[in-house]
Amino acid sequence: MGNNDQPVVRMSSITKRFLDVTANKDVSFDLYPGEICALLGENGAGKTTLMNILFGYYTCDAGEIFIKGEKVDLAAPKDAISRGVGMIHQHFALVPSQTVLENIIVGTASRRGIFLDLKSARQALLELQERFGLQIDPDARVWTLSVGEQQKVEILKALYRDVDILIMDEPTAVLAPAETADLFNTLQSLVKEGRSVVFISHKLNEVMDISDRIVVLRGGQVVAARKTSETNARELANLMVGRELLESIEKKEFAPGEPVLNIKNLNVLNDKKLAALMDLNLIVRQNEILGMAGISGNGQTELSEVLFGMRSPTSGAIQINDRPLNFGSPPASIKSHMGRIPEDRIDTGLLMDLSVEENLILENHSSAEFQFCGLMKSQRIHQFSEDLIKAYKIKTAGRDAATKSLSGGNLQKVMLARELAGEPSLIIASQPTRGLDVGAMEYIHQRIVKERERGAGILLISDDLDEIFALSDRIVVLYEGKILGEAPGATASREQIGLWMSGVKA
Repeated sequence: MGNNDQPVVRMSSITKRFLDVTANKDVSFDLYPGEICALLGENGAGKTTLMNILFGYYTCDAGEIFIKGEKVDLAAPKDAISRGVGMIHQHFALVPSQTVLENIIVGTASRRGIFLDLKSARQALLELQERFGLQIDPDARVWTLSVGEQQKVEILKALYRDVDILIMDEPTAVLAPAETADLFNTLQSLVKEGRSVVFISHKLNEVMDISDRIVVLRGGQVVAARKTSETNARELANLMVGRELLESIEKKEFAPGEPVLNIKNLNVLNDKKLAALMDLNLIVRQNEILGMAGISGNGQTELSEVLFGMRSPTSGAIQINDRPLNFGSPPASIKSHMGRIPEDRIDTGLLMDLSVEENLILENHSSAEFQFCGLMKSQRIHQFSEDLIKAYKIKTAGRDAATKSLSGGNLQKVMLARELAGEPSLIIASQPTRGLDVGAMEYIHQRIVKERERGAGILLISDDLDEIFALSDRIVVLYEGKILGEAPGATASREQIGLWMSGVKA
């Protein structure tokens, strides 16, 4: 694409406030025909807000928007759609009980009035599928589709509405490596036809793979724009965070010690009473990080729930430090000297209405350290929480601040601080950096490596392959409730791990 083309979208000096938070401050953004432009930034940098303004979800407080050279006022998404702008959010808006075809045509006016002309709609859909290589059965019910397939339906829905400017918000967060590759092929075929794509992401390697141009937002402002061919992941990471990041996490060589976690023949059902884990055997040793890779939904959640005492298995045994774990009891998991970092910090990990201090002492508030004859030792508790806030660099208005006022990265630090304060011998870290930006991620990775040096054994459950490769001493891949393969962290190949994650056992 040549930059002498007119931009298809020009947003100039956009400002958007929510109460006392300025989400976008004087942001200007251009999108050209036939390009994939990545909008890169940490969580809370204002990427989604900016695109929600372009999609008519929000109106801006100041600034102007031009689409195809014409100044527009977008009062609602339908105004944007009528001008050829489509947006696919992280959480799809499909009706699970309806078919693919029904989902795609809903809300489009049909030529024949009240009876939808399904025959010509189907024909149009099949032609789109052919043209963009998006094969999917029009009659399949949406609930039977994988997440990657549902995303294809969303893209087809946008194309069916003749969208030529497509905004994708973190589209790969829930996809397998193979599905991500499919998505990238689709996006490439869209821009070949002269359409334009905005790709919102905080994953650097993806942005380097897919985009032609990258605009970096930090704190609601544009801090840089680069041609993808003229930058690299390292420069982008530093631009996103506003400081130099480490090249990689320093890890000392350790011979693993005694087993701290021993799982034998574990069988677990999920909420639908289907097998989530089948005869799972796993050992984690002292001074070792065992990375468990896999696409979400292959039994990882159920495994951590069993370990945390929130779900009971149908059979099997778990030993922690050679002692059997009593199932179905969170207090038993805490007593077993396990540090628990659940994937859902808001629903499971923290009580959002309590103060930061109350969350920090949540699991051991009844211990002798904090209590004497039923009375809380407030001085001791204040000192303890002040020390942790400082040690973990938790950004908060103080130990009495409401936990819900903290950002995602700081919530995660509160949870880490609480769980690691007792120097657990086993740490279960489930998606410890999901949704966090590179700065917070770096900090959490350093903490995990520190715990390994201290002698803990760590089970790292993550669907972020970069994280698995950066930290793991050994890697196992969980697929449909079974371990499909194991490899040493130092020599594992991405390709092999990716194949195992997709269920290929060659």
